[in-house]
Amino acid sequence: MFFKSLISRVIILNILLLTVGIGIFTLFQIRREHNHLVASTQENAVLLLSTIEKAIFNAMRTGQSEEVQALLQRVGENSRLLNVRIFHPNGTVLKSARPEEIGRQVGPNDLSVFQSRQDYGIFRIEDQDILGIVKPIVSDDRCFLCHGSGRKVLGVLNLNYSLADTTQRLRDSTQFFAFSTIFIIVLLSAGSSFLLLRFVRRPIQSLAGQMAKVERGDLTVRITPRFSDEIGSLARSFNSMVNNLEKTKKELEQYHYQQMVRADRLASVGEMASGVAHEIKNPLAGIGSAIAVLADDYAEDDPRKAIVGEVLEQIDRLNKTATDLLFFGRPGDPEFSLVDVNALVKKTLFFIAQHPEAKNIHRVKDLDRELPPVWADEKQLQQVLFNVIINGIQAMTDGGTLTVETALVERGGQQLGQILVSDTGKGIPTEQMEKIFVPFYTTKTQGTGLGLAICRRLMEQQGGTIRVDSQHGEGTVFVIELPIITGETPIVKEDTRAPT
Repeated sequence: MFFKSLISRVIILNILLLTVGIGIFTLFQIRREHNHLVASTQENAVLLLSTIEKAIFNAMRTGQSEEVQALLQRVGENSRLLNVRIFHPNGTVLKSARPEEIGRQVGPNDLSVFQSRQDYGIFRIEDQDILGIVKPIVSDDRCFLCHGSGRKVLGVLNLNYSLADTTQRLRDSTQFFAFSTIFIIVLLSAGSSFLLLRFVRRPIQSLAGQMAKVERGDLTVRITPRFSDEIGSLARSFNSMVNNLEKTKKELEQYHYQQMVRADRLASVGEMASGVAHEIKNPLAGIGSAIAVLADDYAEDDPRKAIVGEVLEQIDRLNKTATDLLFFGRPGDPEFSLVDVNALVKKTLFFIAQHPEAKNIHRVKDLDRELPPVWADEKQLQQVLFNVIINGIQAMTDGGTLTVETALVERGGQQLGQILVSDTGKGIPTEQMEKIFVPFYTTKTQGTGLGLAICRRLMEQQGGTIRVDSQHGEGTVFVIELPIITGETPIVKEDTRAPT
């Protein structure tokens, strides 16, 4: 649980970075201090060696060679000097602060330093670090009298300097750096952790708690920013978001209430309209029959016969309006079957050809011969197709081209049978596109505005869709889509929706 927290991971990463960064710096400093101490010790040893060399040279130049041994013994009394000696280039000790080693072979480490032509070497003897320095004693003109002419190595001055004090100082320095490093890491880690927990984690937890309340539906919560930093900016953004949510919620509630009122009114109007339409249809049928009988009594050239014909036409119009109202209020349940869309299109276009308004319209069919049957109510689908085609014909008052296409499409993994009905009329203005499926909305001088609303309802209860795509001045395309049945015939469920 601890490692799942972002702040915890940041704290751990911060501690690791501090440890690595300060640790590397500390190691560099310890290494630098070690080199400095060794170099300082070496300088002191070289200075001492030079002094001894001058003293030995003065003693040898005056012929007091016995003073060389005494000089080495006096110098060897220094606690830091382990030994001072002069040995032959072959390794034999000639003079030494320790007389007992005269005539013996010098140690292999010192001889190796000389033979490798190095000035010094650091080696360990008996758990002690030793700095061994060698300096060849070369004859010059003043030595020719005793040692013969020519420059040659008369001996090798060797000094062994103890590094115990240097090692102790280095150990103390290392301990100091180690404790300082631990203290700094702990201090910085504690400080950064406190800042993260106090000024980042706590505000984020508070923000998360308030967001949880908002998720549960409480839009009254607000956060008071304490600082003008990123967390404060986040809190102000949260408050702004909640304000917008609260405002949107109120608007949605008001809109929902208005929609409920409107739906209730529409339901009441629909119920009343259905009742009125039902009550009107029977008297209209009687009136129509009576006027038809009266029309038979007039001669063809009687002017009253034309008036009676106009009355009958208006009665038919009223009867159609009443029928649409009844159908919209109480649509019949679909009777599903496998429908050959191409055959249905051909049959519908045959009937459309007999329509008076279709005389100057050029009709084009583009049918997909491989289109499988769709699962639909054939009569209702033909009613939708007939209504859409008539609308397209009426949109082309000056003539035009009506195109009906079928195709097999796939959307969301579902195969659909698609019917496209397009015309070359004036198109539908953008502001009217969202209203054409609204009940009772129409731009025609005649009609109830229920045709497309009924079409949408019929398509929805069959599991299909109908939509429109239009550009003003460029014509209109209605798209009808129904599912293709690829497996077993589905079980039809009864429509349990209450009639509106």
